[in-house]
Amino acid sequence: MTRKALVIMAVIAGVALVCGLVYYVRQKERQIADMSELFTLEKESLLDEYAELSLQYEGEQFSIGNDSLATLLTAEKMKVQRLMEELRTVKTTNARRISELKKELETLRKIMTHYVNQIDSLNSENQQLKKENRQVVQRYNQARSTAAQLTREKEKLTERVSLASRLEATAIQVRPVNARGRDAKKISKIAQLVLSFHVAKNITAPVGEKAFYVRLMRPDDDLLKKPDSRTFAFEGRDITYSMMKNIEYEGEEVAVTMYWDVEEYLSPGTYRADIFADGNLIGRKAFTLEK
Repeated sequence: MTRKALVIMAVIAGVALVCGLVYYVRQKERQIADMSELFTLEKESLLDEYAELSLQYEGEQFSIGNDSLATLLTAEKMKVQRLMEELRTVKTTNARRISELKKELETLRKIMTHYVNQIDSLNSENQQLKKENRQVVQRYNQARSTAAQLTREKEKLTERVSLASRLEATAIQVRPVNARGRDAKKISKIAQLVLSFHVAKNITAPVGEKAFYVRLMRPDDDLLKKPDSRTFAFEGRDITYSMMKNIEYEGEEVAVTMYWDVEEYLSPGTYRADIFADGNLIGRKAFTLEK
């Protein structure tokens, strides 16, 4: 082989080697470009997944009423946002850190799933508690309604018993008499007003000594009273009486007579005698005195 041939072969071999090196470098550059594009896409996808997880944490915070769990959820949300900011700044060529952030995302998803399960459980418990609370309130209202009904019935029964035990004055008569004890024909001759009545039989009324009070009312509704007149209790206040008499009452009908000595001027007109006992008005009688 001549020297010239050797030179030609060496040149061809060199050209082939250069071409091979150029091809290899271009292939590597293409691979690096492809990998860079792949890492960029993976980074963008990972950023989307972090953003989605952050929104999920945000949404769950509105559906929870437990303060402790809400605090934990907030802490995890802040961690997601911190890692998302790091992911935005990390270089696409840092495959190792991107891989680590991807694993962090999976861990955060598992934590999120755990919290979601807890929230669902708490919501279910709250719904059950609300249902039980409604039932308790309903039972309470029913019990209160029943108690109110029983109270009304008791009050009615007490009222009926009170009415049944109330004394009653019957056959009430007012007789004006003169100084001789005879019926006075003229008002100027009246020396006494004789009031008589019967206390009706009542086996439900308390027995024993009872005070009977009489108020004699003039035609102008002014009370006939003596200078030493006293008072008795009626409907929460003390009122003055004209006459009073104590009677032993044993539940049977009893007759009562009371006398009013006329020491004042009596004008013609219609008078009234009101009879009281045990704090009740038990009888009333109107009578007329003529001139």
